[in-house]
Amino acid sequence: MPHCLSPPLVAGVDSSLEGSPSNPGKIRLTQHGLHFFDRQSGLNALLDEVKAPEHLWAKAPRYVSVALTNACELRCSYCYAPKHHASLGHEQVLRWARELDEAGCLGLGFGGGEPTLHREFVGICHSVAEQTQLAVTFTTHGHRMTPQLAERLHGAVHFIRVSVDGIGTTYERLRGRPFSELQAAVDQVASVAPFGINVVVNDDTIDELDQVAAFAQRVGASELLLLPEQPTLKTRGLGRIGRECLTKWIRARSLPLRLAMSRSGLEGAVPIADPFPGEATLDAHAHVSADGVLRPDAYSDLGIEIESSILEAHKQLKGLQL
Repeated sequence: MPHCLSPPLVAGVDSSLEGSPSNPGKIRLTQHGLHFFDRQSGLNALLDEVKAPEHLWAKAPRYVSVALTNACELRCSYCYAPKHHASLGHEQVLRWARELDEAGCLGLGFGGGEPTLHREFVGICHSVAEQTQLAVTFTTHGHRMTPQLAERLHGAVHFIRVSVDGIGTTYERLRGRPFSELQAAVDQVASVAPFGINVVVNDDTIDELDQVAAFAQRVGASELLLLPEQPTLKTRGLGRIGRECLTKWIRARSLPLRLAMSRSGLEGAVPIADPFPGEATLDAHAHVSADGVLRPDAYSDLGIEIESSILEAHKQLKGLQL
């Protein structure tokens, strides 16, 4: 994630740290202190001894995920994304990005569906990267990542996440695409920006976490993100035994790459860093669906339609959660 408020004047803080053409870093001020983020390197630093007045605290979440489109050519049985047609407009997304940027958000993560199916995907990435200090990331199945698309994305993306659920025949059964094609696609992803590997952890994939981790290391990923499958109307999610196995696996691993996990209720059982204790969920993250509804996360039924201001929708959504 990256960027910040207009130059904050806080005792002991040099406002020249704020982003500029020569220094792309961004400052976010909260009750926890001064959070410095550099979208180019991914550096995060929290100066918790800095006490900022409340009126300077960031009004936007640290990170917002945006489903650009519901479209996807894969038909994974455990996919939670809505299947009705919906997509967001270029100017619409850019307007929200500018508003979030000014209010202290650090990054936008594009997803879907498959975000590369959005006909203005490349233009949206370039617009947000060039007109804000937000970090631009996206999550993809990778199979549309051609050399031509990779070339067009250069300079517009700061981090990419590739979904790899299982290895070899398991991957092919779950995602319906040749695993050999995925490996070629990852080479194109690596030519654009630093990247990580995501894995949905369910009954099919949990026994292959060692192989997925080895694959991530082999292809040069900097992060392995674990996504315990969540229950939906169609799937039961990762069960008790699976959650116990996942907890044991995390505790037993010593990986050379960064290990992360989505919010799943397992946070108290595994050694996951919590740099902002007591932070409200909506101050950390919010999600925009492809039909323009702001939600706490992609699984939530709670939502506020964004009419003109995404910050106003965020304020209303926080009110509903109180």
